[in-house]
Amino acid sequence: MNGKVAFVSGAGSGIGKAAAIKLAKLGATVLLSDINDDNGKEVTQEVITNGGTAHYYHLDVSNREDVHSLFKNIADEHGKLDMAVNNAGIGGSLAPIHEVKMEDWQQMMDINLSGVFHCLQAELQLMLNNQTPGGIVNVSSLAGLNGIPNGSPYCAAKHAVIGLTKSAAREYAKAGIRVNSVCPGFTETAILNGLPQQFLDFNLNYLVPMKRLGKAEEIANAIAWLLSDQSSFVTGHSLHLDGGLMA
Repeated sequence: MNGKVAFVSGAGSGIGKAAAIKLAKLGATVLLSDINDDNGKEVTQEVITNGGTAHYYHLDVSNREDVHSLFKNIADEHGKLDMAVNNAGIGGSLAPIHEVKMEDWQQMMDINLSGVFHCLQAELQLMLNNQTPGGIVNVSSLAGLNGIPNGSPYCAAKHAVIGLTKSAAREYAKAGIRVNSVCPGFTETAILNGLPQQFLDFNLNYLVPMKRLGKAEEIANAIAWLLSDQSSFVTGHSLHLDGGLMA
């Protein structure tokens, strides 16, 4: 990935952090963004300390104007965009549908769905403007493939991310732009903090054949493959990374 420019949202922690570090190790110039500046700057410095090239940008993906303003800066400063990882997201609160608060629903849609859409729009426009064959990976979830009791807002948003991915893949294949998604299962990130331990234990003991949590680095490896030339005939795909749960 030498000479490539890669954008990663939500790069201050978890899967976004692991993806940024992985792409930098492969030689890409990585543009990290996050709403938490302390975390984002810390990861950026980690990449640089380890010999990579990285730049940090503050970004609230739910704000369309901020997203498009950032990508104008990216175009001015870097001249192109080769790869993008739309990872920024939240876990949200747990509640049955009839008790979901409207503000919780709206926040979930604003960040986990509209945030992906805003970034995807800007990324595609930049790639088209520069006639740059590119790769984009949207981070969905196993919740984008199944119903999740008491997690309907998160589940709905992640299902929509997969639909958005498939539509984009079909629309932009002729331009040489591949769009895929990853669907992580239970992974060692902060998003698990809000889940009951009994629920996690049941899934790991009875539903996940590998009987362990995934690691953010394992998800990052898959993202890097989807962005690389090694997956050059893959687009519109939702890659399950779940220790065998869906099997």
